[in-house]
Amino acid sequence: MDVNAAVAAAAAIAGVLTGVIAMLAFRWSEREQKRPTRTSLHTDPVLPPGVDTVLSVLRSSAVVLDEADAVVKASSAAYALGLVRGGKLAVEPMLQMARDTRRDGEIRQVELDLPRRGTGRGEALAVSARVAPLGSRLVLLLVEDLTEARRIEAVRRDFVANVSHELKTPVGALSLLSEAVMDASDDPEAVQRFAGRMQIEATRLTNLVQELIDLSRVQNDDPLEDAEPVRVDELVAEAIDRCRHQAGTKQITMAAGGTADLHVWGNRGQLAAALGNLVENAVNYSPARTRVGIAARRVSVSGGDMIELAVTDQGIGITDKDKERIFERFYRVDPARSRATGGTGLGLAIVKHVVASHGGEVTVWSAEGQGSTFTLRLPEAGAARDRAQQHPDLDEEDGQSPTPDPTAYETLSAPEVLP
Repeated sequence: MDVNAAVAAAAAIAGVLTGVIAMLAFRWSEREQKRPTRTSLHTDPVLPPGVDTVLSVLRSSAVVLDEADAVVKASSAAYALGLVRGGKLAVEPMLQMARDTRRDGEIRQVELDLPRRGTGRGEALAVSARVAPLGSRLVLLLVEDLTEARRIEAVRRDFVANVSHELKTPVGALSLLSEAVMDASDDPEAVQRFAGRMQIEATRLTNLVQELIDLSRVQNDDPLEDAEPVRVDELVAEAIDRCRHQAGTKQITMAAGGTADLHVWGNRGQLAAALGNLVENAVNYSPARTRVGIAARRVSVSGGDMIELAVTDQGIGITDKDKERIFERFYRVDPARSRATGGTGLGLAIVKHVVASHGGEVTVWSAEGQGSTFTLRLPEAGAARDRAQQHPDLDEEDGQSPTPDPTAYETLSAPEVLP
């Protein structure tokens, strides 16, 4: 009887303990369910107060990593640069920097060249990455895109190098020729010959300096501050008159045609210089006894009517490779011919800047041995003026039309030289 009582008592005690344990487990389970849980590495841990707002206004690409290297926060710029993919930092050197900074708390910075996504041409994306600790568990990565700054710096270096080279050539020639004149002081014919060469080099130097000044002016000035309606006929007549002597020497016929009484809106001096450069190039690069044509017409595009001015020659033409670079400063399709004609390699660069600052564009069609057609597309005076008055900050270059067909201007059946 005592044994049975002891067994019953032990069973009762075990039942009570089991019930207590079950109750405690149930209560613990309820408490855990009510406690905030970590559902995603992207939302937990929470960013310190104010950090999210600061990151949203930064120009740099920002990425915040947690202790497991998962992305807690990433700006849209970081995704655009391809830094973050699938919730992970995709650049291994940056990821290693973040791990090192998390370990020792030191701020690190490095410049990297990253492959561009989707270009397929192996172009590099230059970036500066800076990693710093953010609290005790997070790491902040800031990435600055240096690609455009690097490009501008390269252009500046090339420009300085090209200017130095171009200036040294005529200056060196003048120095040598002056010495030759001194040595030939007793030979009048030699002095006259060397003096003629000196005059040529001095003219070349003057033209180079003037075009450098013109290029600097069109880059820095806003041509639309003093804009006015400009008659296209007057621009064409001025360009023809500017090149009349050179054309007459080579027996080149200059003809003008197309739609009459057209107006563009802009700076008259800059527009005349741009069109004059195109006509001068056409004359200089055309064989003797050929023809240079200038035609104007109105075209309709999505942003309003535009005026197209096409300059067509029968010259040597331009290769496809050269067409991609002819608007670069100091680039010459034929350097030897440019030296013979006195070209500086800045004329087309000036044309490009003038047209772009007027809200237009310049295109080229060319075939080797058949000639070239350069086309200026500019906003018509009335539409451009109205839009500028109604929307002062609106960029004129919102309407695009396809590259013009040079045959569309072949309306000059007979030379029509403007007075």
